[in-house]
Formats: sequence, structure tokens, C-alpha cells
Amino acid sequence: MGANTIEITDSNFESEVEKSDVPVLIDFWAAWCGPCRALAPTVDEIATEYAGKLKVGKLDVDANTSLSARFSIRGIPTLLLFKDGQVKEQLVGAVPKTTIVGAISKHIS
Repeated sequence: MGANTIEITDSNFESEVEKSDVPVLIDFWAAWCGPCRALAPTVDEIATEYAGKLKVGKLDVDANTSLSARFSIRGIPTLLLFKDGQVKEQLVGAVPKTTIVGAISKHIS
């Protein structure tokens, strides 16, 4: 996990995501998932490039099953972009950085 990437868990979701004053991108992933590991450096790059404008977190689906169920995560990696506590964008799979940036840019002023 990069320096600007935070760990999101069942216990800190409300404070880090629902009450965040900036949009939050969460990478739903698992250690055993190859595409998740392939996407991780891209997620960390985005966290660094958008520091201050966007919060970026990683959520381990195996350790945080209630959030995975709450957001109906069926395939990983899944990226969810939250703004004002609501899901605004969903990307499933190891998508290119340009796709992620395109989704983010619609929600950052």
C-alpha cells in the first residue's frame, strides 16, 4: 500500500468514507487475486497524484465481509468512488488508469 493510500475497514468506513469532505476511491481487493495485485500500483499512483483532492483506500474483501456484502461486490478488483457518502462510480476489473481518472475527474472540482 502506498504512502497516500489508507486501509478501509468495517470499523473505520463511516469516519473515512461516509463523513469524508473529499471524494473517496476504494479498491475492493484480496491478497489472492492476481488482477488486484496488478491494479495496486495504479491505485497508489492515483492516490499520490490526487492527494488533497481525493482520498484513496483499499478494502480487503476477505477481512471486511459486511462492507463487501453491503455494496454487492461480486467480482474483484472493484473500484467504488464515493462522494458525500454515496456511490457515484463503479469500475469492475483491472481497468486502465485512463478509465479510472475519467471516472474520478467528473467528481473532483
